Amino acid sequence: MRRVCFRSYGGPEVLKTEDAQRPEPGEGELLVEVGAVGVTYPVVRLTRRPDVALPHVPGGDVVGRVVAAGPGLAERVGERVAALAFDGAYAELAVVPAMFAFPVPDAVDDAGAVGLVRGGQVALGALRAGAVHAGESVVVTGAAGGVGHLAVQLARELGAARVVAAVGDRAKAGFVRDLGADEAVTYDEEWGAPADVVVDGVGGDVQAAALRALAPLGRLVAYSGAGRPVDVNELRAHGRSVVGFAMRPFVAGRPEAYARQREELWDLYARERLIVGVHRTLPLEEAAEAHRIIERRENRGRVLLRP
Repeated sequence: MRRVCFRSYGGPEVLKTEDAQRPEPGEGELLVEVGAVGVTYPVVRLTRRPDVALPHVPGGDVVGRVVAAGPGLAERVGERVAALAFDGAYAELAVVPAMFAFPVPDAVDDAGAVGLVRGGQVALGALRAGAVHAGESVVVTGAAGGVGHLAVQLARELGAARVVAAVGDRAKAGFVRDLGADEAVTYDEEWGAPADVVVDGVGGDVQAAALRALAPLGRLVAYSGAGRPVDVNELRAHGRSVVGFAMRPFVAGRPEAYARQREELWDLYARERLIVGVHRTLPLEEAAEAHRIIERRENRGRVLLRP
């Protein structure tokens, strides 16, 4: 089979296509013939991290058909699933944990499945971690990205009265407005009236601006990006709070909530209440270009690879 691997650290240029033996699923695992894989910013950053063991085949959000299964899972062969693969996803065949692989309804296409299995869950989970109430105001940073563009739409579904989409480039303003944002701002502009909830996927200076943008009793939910030290006494003085959200502890610690959200997302997508934006679909051999798009923050929605 073909796969994309990196054997040294660096930028997108270290990604190389190579031939490899067919992997075999072990206990608790499924082998999926990959139809599409979503490229994510956390995975893109791995090529530059010296703590990643080499060689490494990047992971990602996968949709495809189960072609083999580990012991006791034979009944899952033939299922069309969306799955979270923590490595080995940039390939024609990927081994995925069975507990993170979920049947996809016929009404959900590959783009929808890839977009919602993780990105939709992060967006909805982060908004719920921020306890968004009907009538409140929500700011979403990274609003044109794979998670952010879904969070803009889901904030409205949860009853937000005002949704502000914060982006790094004014050229993305039309995209986020078309998704339902009331306002589109860049990170170096004023963000308007203080917000009840800010969902941040950028970190750094943007995260600091997000804290300043909170109203009294406001909540910041950080789901990605490098954090900054937070003055707890400053939070206390304004009754603000900061919450972290990540998929792995959510899936492992709240499996029932994850399952409910999955069905909710499938339903919203099938009823065309939720759009999964696809910026570009590339063949597996062009994984380096997919990483460049993500690193340059050019994408409006998801970037997909198709073996």
